[in-house]
Amino acid sequence: MRIATALLLLVTELAEAQPRKQPDAAQIKLELKKLNSLGSVLYVAAHPDDENTRAIAFLVNDRFVTTAYLSLTRGDGGQNLIGPEIRDFLGLIRTQELMSARRIDGGQQFFTRANDFGYSKTAKETFGIWNKQEVLSDVVRVIRQFQPDVILTRFPPDERAGHGQHTASAILAQEGFDMSNQADVFPDQVKELGKWQVKRVLVNTGRWWNQTINEKTPGILTMNVGAYNPLLGKSSSELAAESRTQHKSQGFGSPGRRGDAMEFFEHLKGAKAEKDILDGINTSWTRLKGGEKVQPLVEKVIRDYNEENPAASVPLLLQIRKEISLLGDSIWKNRKLAGVNSLIQSCLGLFAEVTSDIYWVAPGEKVSTGYEILNRSNADVTLTAIQSSDLGVDTSLTAVLRNNIPLAFKNTKTINADKNYAGPYWLKEPHDQGLFNVSDPHLIGKPENDPSVNLHFTFLVNGEPLIISCPLIYKWTDPVKGELTRPFEVVPPVYVNLSDKVFIFPDKSPKEITVLANSVSEKLLAGSIRLSLPDGWKTEPVSAPFELKKRGEEIAVTFRVFPGKEEVSASLRAIAMVGERIYDQSIQLINYDHIPTQTIVSKAEARVVRLDLRKEGSVVGYIKGAGDEIPAALRNIGYEVWEMKDEEITPENLKKLDAVVLGIRALNTNERVRHFMGDLLVYVKNGGTLIVQYNNNFGLEIDADKIALRYGIHALEALCPVTGPGF
Repeated sequence: MRIATALLLLVTELAEAQPRKQPDAAQIKLELKKLNSLGSVLYVAAHPDDENTRAIAFLVNDRFVTTAYLSLTRGDGGQNLIGPEIRDFLGLIRTQELMSARRIDGGQQFFTRANDFGYSKTAKETFGIWNKQEVLSDVVRVIRQFQPDVILTRFPPDERAGHGQHTASAILAQEGFDMSNQADVFPDQVKELGKWQVKRVLVNTGRWWNQTINEKTPGILTMNVGAYNPLLGKSSSELAAESRTQHKSQGFGSPGRRGDAMEFFEHLKGAKAEKDILDGINTSWTRLKGGEKVQPLVEKVIRDYNEENPAASVPLLLQIRKEISLLGDSIWKNRKLAGVNSLIQSCLGLFAEVTSDIYWVAPGEKVSTGYEILNRSNADVTLTAIQSSDLGVDTSLTAVLRNNIPLAFKNTKTINADKNYAGPYWLKEPHDQGLFNVSDPHLIGKPENDPSVNLHFTFLVNGEPLIISCPLIYKWTDPVKGELTRPFEVVPPVYVNLSDKVFIFPDKSPKEITVLANSVSEKLLAGSIRLSLPDGWKTEPVSAPFELKKRGEEIAVTFRVFPGKEEVSASLRAIAMVGERIYDQSIQLINYDHIPTQTIVSKAEARVVRLDLRKEGSVVGYIKGAGDEIPAALRNIGYEVWEMKDEEITPENLKKLDAVVLGIRALNTNERVRHFMGDLLVYVKNGGTLIVQYNNNFGLEIDADKIALRYGIHALEALCPVTGPGF
């Protein structure tokens, strides 16, 4: 029993960092059906939003195939439709958008360490920047860890993919297929994960490179992903639209589609399939030695399931779990034990939640927590233990949980003094253009961090142990949005944020730089703040004292910074000293409704640039798009920036400007752009300077013909406005 309990604990620790949602009776029925399928597919592509959500949703919810998406990158090199975040922070948003998508379509998510550095023309160029061997090792690691029966690629392994990173993803998927079963390839992985042989690799052929393909095309496998699923109340295509719409930063809102929808697959490697992508793969329990004893039990629990009394399935689920635990070690044993445990919890309506009274706490400090535990069934359920090394909780107890009677209590505990600070693991260390630096190989492939604080509850259900893990969360009620949650995080007791990310010194004149010091501690914090500067630079004052009396208090310290004589691009760092302790971290938040709040703890650094800059003109108009930091950058150089409202964009006002800048995707996001673009182009024609940043042709708000007719401008100019003489 000790071995079985340890295994159950191991499996439950694989749970996602977000709070668990109780499924309804139809969703439980769907999960019961998934319990009876032992097939797996790994979908491989280059970026977030490259995945085919229709295929993933269908495989998971109609074919009951364990399906994961391996995105080689986190989308760091793209553009952002919803805010100003770019590069690493955009990659963090897009990571969480993928996680939100997987929560909807039911797939799992993996990544490599590859950094999306932007558009690439060829796979050769991509591999030169990524370090191909390192990314290949990550692909092989994910294959050995996930052990898919079939790999699907989104793109062909040649120039038809249209992007070097797209092509590279297909090449790496094929090479991963070749290497994952070779003991001498990345042998350290083999010691940990063993080898794995995938059955075949197929490319999910896209219409954009093969517009004539259909179900009668020779050599093509088809899959109708449009069937209606009564347990979902929608088709996989409709579910996939909800999933794809989570890619909001890329403007991928998608309509639900009903009716037949065909997906096409072409053979790339391995055993050729004749009729179905899973041809020749045993997806029944008989693929496992001893599994023939499990199969009839699973069929019975599905057949006897009572939607109005899911708890009636618990005794049989406990019997199924016992039979699975007797099987030899395998990934399917672990997967199905996790699935059964989750089903037992769902059928019981067993609720366990721990909330904090605050969302941030420093290591070694106290946190007040509230517990709510509830059995919503007539089953025999007893809580016997609560454990958390993060909180120093190791409690044995006997609490019988009667039907629908909550067990609620509060206590105050101290956070482990050795806890690491919050922040995405792949951004903890500096990285180069092509590859994130991840020192712990066990983190490679993981989509996100584990919860900062995790708790484990041990129950007896009909006398059998059930261990449930849940993250510590912060919960509050918004007067408009209702009950909301965010992750509980461990952060430094004091953090320092600089007033800007880049400071430009166009001459020898000093500039004022402000540091905001914030307390996360319940204790008095007193010390000094200083700036670490490049050689030859100085500040007045050299340092400044500060005192923060309570958590949440903030103080601003302003330094007058004198640049050196030489032109240089270097780093500036803010440092807070409290006794002998140095705190040089900043905290930045990313807040959007469709993803959990993201907390980034990083070095409190900014770029300082000293250069002899010749500036022409003085007033720049800025027209807002999806969001960028251009106004701040222009002011940093010394320009006066007029952030123009739509009604202010008139021919008379444009005459007052030395240049105009359109924000990122202004042509896609501003519905008024069609009314004033003609005035902007006349402004250019008369010698003004107009700078147009990134846009795409999706939802383009310009009607070129109407603008050309109204203003006497060539239609091509209306669609492709060019900059003026410069400034």
